[in-house]
Amino acid sequence: MDTLALLKKYNVAAPRYTSYPTVPLWDVDKFDTKQWLFSVKNCFDNSKNDGISLYIHLPFCESLCTYCGCNTRITKNHKVENPYIEALLKEWQMYVNVLGEKPKIKELHLGGGTPTFFSAENLSKLIEGILENSEPTVDSEFSFEAHPDNTSEAHLQTLYNLGFRRLSLGIQDFDEKVQRMINRYQTPLQVELITKLARKIGYQSVNFDLIYGLPFQTLNGLEKTLNHVMRINPDRIAFYSYAHVPWLKPGQRRYTEQDLPNSEMKFELYNLGKSKLLEAGFEEIGMDHFAKKTDSLFIALEQNNLHRNFMGYTNQYTALLIGLGVSSISDSQNAFAQNAKTVESYLEKINNNSFAIEKGHILTDRDLKIRKQITEIMCNGKGNFIDEISKPVHHKLVPLINDGLIGLSENKLIVNNAGKPFLRNICMAFDERLWEKTPATQMFSNAI
Repeated sequence: MDTLALLKKYNVAAPRYTSYPTVPLWDVDKFDTKQWLFSVKNCFDNSKNDGISLYIHLPFCESLCTYCGCNTRITKNHKVENPYIEALLKEWQMYVNVLGEKPKIKELHLGGGTPTFFSAENLSKLIEGILENSEPTVDSEFSFEAHPDNTSEAHLQTLYNLGFRRLSLGIQDFDEKVQRMINRYQTPLQVELITKLARKIGYQSVNFDLIYGLPFQTLNGLEKTLNHVMRINPDRIAFYSYAHVPWLKPGQRRYTEQDLPNSEMKFELYNLGKSKLLEAGFEEIGMDHFAKKTDSLFIALEQNNLHRNFMGYTNQYTALLIGLGVSSISDSQNAFAQNAKTVESYLEKINNNSFAIEKGHILTDRDLKIRKQITEIMCNGKGNFIDEISKPVHHKLVPLINDGLIGLSENKLIVNNAGKPFLRNICMAFDERLWEKTPATQMFSNAI
């Protein structure tokens, strides 16, 4: 089957699989906070020597980027910083009390929103407060997301002094017409200066976020963006498909479907980006990610240590991930929990000395098996299944085999080169909860 035919066949709504089950398909009615905290304690007791992961969501932004699908709060009032930090530290203390001792932190990530919305001084207050009740492991990795338009030398130096060695710059596209439509502005010079300064200070890995499929994006414009990126030479690149979900994110209604590249053009944009990145010496990592051979993400792939969680791909595995802040998701291996999705609700619950958990899911034994399969496919492009693949799964794999996307023999699955753009579709073949609960309305963005 030719590429265009594959695109038309497989460009359907599909989860990104940062978890299994995916959030919209959780059994929320079978979950309660007491179960969750028991699961957290049990997971910690069984893995505490390895360290935990900590994700901190900082939701505030001074302006709305219309493409964004994250949980954000738009404000220019920086008085919101201190009350939110105080709530984060209180929530952290509540979790430390559940754990019963100061945990070791193997991985810490500041996401958003715009973490650099917060002043360097307040970020220092936050991280110092976290570290008062924890200890970084010897091989810990601290990272943060940064907006090129407001990240200062003070931000970079302060966070470096606190142990941060990796940052991610949200670029998306340098084309001025695209930037106007998505309300996201930064120049190649700004990004180059921040990258050089970060490396001078001592940061070991700089990631750029790029998106294909944005309104008014063209092959010529994306190629110019990529040429700027190659010249600045980051260590990693996340090259994401734009997720058009205006029913969830009203800001995306600033433009219409007619302003977006059609599916064929979007696939051409993807192929252009992928080919230029590979030509420039980047290696493909799972889905949407590329890294230099010297980067820890590629080394983890080579050593079969690549991991995927709610923060995306990581080179380090931890059994326990605790998410702090509004809408953050936590993972204790056997259970998931998500915090309240509004700042007001989150602050109210924490300030009333209760966890801010809004919903969750307790994984069944079947969930755990499927989760392992999907993680293997997403991270390593293969699966080695001890159990016999069920007849319904095998039935769904047959078209993927016939179309040359995967190979299957003796319960070993290999994703072929032709199948790499369709990882989400391949994982859907194993997603029993998605089959059982076909949604009445679209919940996910299209695969391409």
